[in-house]
This record gives sequence, C-alpha cells and structure tokens, in this order.
Amino acid sequence: MYRGLVVTKRGFSLFLLLIISCAFLHGQEIITAARYLEMVGNHYASLRDYEANIEIRTGTSTMTGNVSHRAPNLLRIDFSRPADQVIVFNGEALTVYLPEFRAVLNQPLARAGGGSTLGLSMLRRNYTAAYLTGPNPEPLDPGSSVRVIKLRLTRNTTAEGFREIILSIDPNTRLIRRMEGRTIADNEVRFDLTNIRTNVGIPDARFVYDTPSLATMYNNFLFRDND
Repeated sequence: MYRGLVVTKRGFSLFLLLIISCAFLHGQEIITAARYLEMVGNHYASLRDYEANIEIRTGTSTMTGNVSHRAPNLLRIDFSRPADQVIVFNGEALTVYLPEFRAVLNQPLARAGGGSTLGLSMLRRNYTAAYLTGPNPEPLDPGSSVRVIKLRLTRNTTAEGFREIILSIDPNTRLIRRMEGRTIADNEVRFDLTNIRTNVGIPDARFVYDTPSLATMYNNFLFRDND
C-alpha cells in the first residue's frame, strides 16, 4: 500500500509539472525571425531621428564617420576617413562630396521614400528572414561582451544586389548594431554602428550642404536623364 502511494504521488507530480509547463508555453509568444524583423522595423518607424558613429568596410578598405538620420528620409554621413568626404540626402537629391577629386556628385531622387522604415520594409518584402543560430542573444564577435540577436536574410529573387544580409540587433534597444552583406560578385560589405543616440532633435540645417566653391559639379551621376 505504501509503495503504491509513493508511485502515485510521483506520477501525479510529473503530471502536474507537465500541465504547468504546457500552460507556461501556451502563454508565451513564439517570435519567429520574420516577426522579430517586423518588430525592429516598427521600432525604427517610431523614432524621430538618430545619430551614430559608423564604420564601413569593403574588402581591404575602411571608412569611418558620423551618420545622422531624421524621419522620414533625411540622411547625412560626415566622414573622418576619408577626411571631409560627405554624403547627404535631403529628401529630394543625393549629394556626394569627394575631396580627393574636389568633385561634387548630385543625383535627384524625387521619388525616394521613407528612409530606415522603407529600407526595412523592402528587406522584409524581398528577403526571407531566419535566425543565424537561434533567437537568443550571442556575442557580436567571438569573445565580445556585446550581445546581439543575429538574423540571416536571403534574397527571394535574383534582382536583389545582395545574396544575403546578416543583421546584428541589440536585443534591448532593437537597433541594428551591424549589417553585413554579400554581393552577387561575392564581395562583402559591413556597416558597424556604435554610440547610437535616438530622438536627439536633429535640426533641418544638418541636412543642408554648402558645396565647396572650387569643386567641380557632376549631375545625374547615377542615372541618365532619360532613365
């Protein structure tokens, strides 16, 4: 009798544990990679502006500077390497200043839309998202104390310029810490963002660029007039 009672208690305890576990799991939202990318996009859509330090690596070349973005589509990068190089998008035109050649490149982009939000929407539409290793935070680099959630985006069509993109996202702020892309030519491009500040009140004047008086102007450098 006593032995049977012990077995019964153990069986009941196991049954109760299973019931509690099932109830707990039922109450948790299973966040897929696609859903997580959507949440990141929604967070960016809620930001008025942000600024950060940026490092861009392409092959053996490294560029560094400061990036500023204001919703919906204003962008400026002031480079310290190469010194004095500037990229500005004021919502209507893209301007690139190349101090090495004293050249200013201008391209009207009147139909361009919504900045970071548009970019993330395009990624969600044109790429399939999956966790690189899993949904839990992992080191940004081996041995790094910086923890991120990594998503791998693979293109849905051959029309996309990047075969795959890996996003490293801060799980606390839901801001992109790193973006790595592999082009169709199998070249790698990496963007690192550090010291990110959001909703700092960036003024309009930051996206107004006065071109150097001695620079040579080149218009429509991306597209022909009849494109």
